[in-house]
Amino acid sequence: MKILICFENLLMDGVKRVATVVGNELAKTNKVAYFTLATTPTFFELNAPLITTSNPVNTGKSFRGSKPLTKYSSQINDLIQVLIKGDYDVVILTAGLLTSFSSQIKARVPQVRIIAWLHNNYETYMDNYYRNMQSEFIAGLRSADRVVVLTRHDVIHFSKIQSRTIKIYNPLTIKRGTISSLTNHVISMVSRIDIQQKGLDLLVKIAANIPDDWEIRLAGSGPDENKLRNLISQMNVNNKLKLTGSLTDEQLAVHYQTSSIFMMTSRWEGLPLVIGEAMSFGLPVISMSNTGAQEYLNGGKFGILTQDHHVHDLNLKLDTLMYSPSIRHYWANQALLRSHDFSLSDVTNQWQRLFKELSL
Repeated sequence: MKILICFENLLMDGVKRVATVVGNELAKTNKVAYFTLATTPTFFELNAPLITTSNPVNTGKSFRGSKPLTKYSSQINDLIQVLIKGDYDVVILTAGLLTSFSSQIKARVPQVRIIAWLHNNYETYMDNYYRNMQSEFIAGLRSADRVVVLTRHDVIHFSKIQSRTIKIYNPLTIKRGTISSLTNHVISMVSRIDIQQKGLDLLVKIAANIPDDWEIRLAGSGPDENKLRNLISQMNVNNKLKLTGSLTDEQLAVHYQTSSIFMMTSRWEGLPLVIGEAMSFGLPVISMSNTGAQEYLNGGKFGILTQDHHVHDLNLKLDTLMYSPSIRHYWANQALLRSHDFSLSDVTNQWQRLFKELSL
């Protein structure tokens, strides 16, 4: 198969990390190329050619405005010309802006099979990110040959727009390493520092209630770092909540190995990679309820879910993990069991089956 995987840009981002890991694996048995709208340097290692639009534009992290088909008419035409000249069998459109292009692609290159690959949940896309371009987004979904989502929740909701919606998990993108001993009094988090989405205002309140001999280490960077540092100072939790900054894969492995609990406070998530990474290092997981955590933890079978936005409920359940090594070990075993469902080989095989279906 000749496959073109499309991005707004290749800046550091969970969506792009997953898509390039899967794309590089698919390139071992298919003719894969990447296409980007931006000239910003790629953060990721690419094992396939990278094509840049003839009319590059920087959308920032991602485009969330209105009238995408008007604003990006030149880039849509560039993409269509690449598909025609390259004689591609499949084009994969990541996220909403590119998905909105699919109606025009289908009209001009009807033989190309279009996959819309959505990494966040239905409500976030419809009510938040793409509310100003909802009609174009919906038209793009309806024009796609398949819509790939990450959770059962999203299959149910997106299927009301496009019946050919399927679920394929994102794979783990970090190598398994030494399992945590679960003895250090450290709670790890990995998150972009985005206070609203990641619930970091709630995190500061949680930190105020943990015992003095425990600490939370948050790895990541983001636009709200100064605001978060101010909240930490205001709540006087500098000794309980430490920011490590962004970490390399090797540093991230140590981050997981030297902690005893993994925590997530996000208000919304697609399928958060970091939960799977933490599970692969044998960490018990506790998370506020969101559709991504619900999917990973299977409603509480493989980790502890707490009420959405409810700090007191999370602190109560966190206490049981902090004070009981046996409970930590139980949930660690559950986490390790679940982590095997996200292997790169299994995920890649599901993509290969999808391509075969589309070629029939």
